[in-house]
Amino acid sequence: MKYLICSDIHGSIDSVNFLIDKYIKHNCDMILCLGDVLYHGPRNDLPEYYSPKEVINALNPLSDKIICVKGNCEAEVDQMVLKFNILDSYDSNINGIDAHLEHGHHLDLYKGNAKIVLYGHTHIPDCHLDNDKMYINPGSITIPKNGSKRGYAIWGDTKIMGYDIDDNIVFEYNY
Repeated sequence: MKYLICSDIHGSIDSVNFLIDKYIKHNCDMILCLGDVLYHGPRNDLPEYYSPKEVINALNPLSDKIICVKGNCEAEVDQMVLKFNILDSYDSNINGIDAHLEHGHHLDLYKGNAKIVLYGHTHIPDCHLDNDKMYINPGSITIPKNGSKRGYAIWGDTKIMGYDIDDNIVFEYNY
């Protein structure tokens, strides 16, 4: 299967429309959303094209194609308006490898056995090996930080590739 990986949408309809376009262009089967879907939080400026209601309307038709974990900006009401579950974290075998998905604000607490850990939260793309686990962050699709560009990733059969909004490759991991 092919997965689009995203994080930190923060209520931007422009970002969601971009992601849906990439989901279609890359012929993805599922979306792995690493949290902070609707709100921008108190530490971030209001994102451009901020429209949580439009984000809800754009994502709900894809509800059976979305696996989403809870970010630090998620509110209880989010689950009332979104038709897909917002999970605390998610562990599964994805494309033949054990994976763990979480937002990343509690990443230091993860002690599981997954070989790939997908996380967001920092708004900075990352791909690094630590203690036999590959940690991958697609960056933020809405509010990039540390000079990075807006980003997302695509997970195919045995490869995860990170892209910036201009479709430049930011990282590549083959397993």
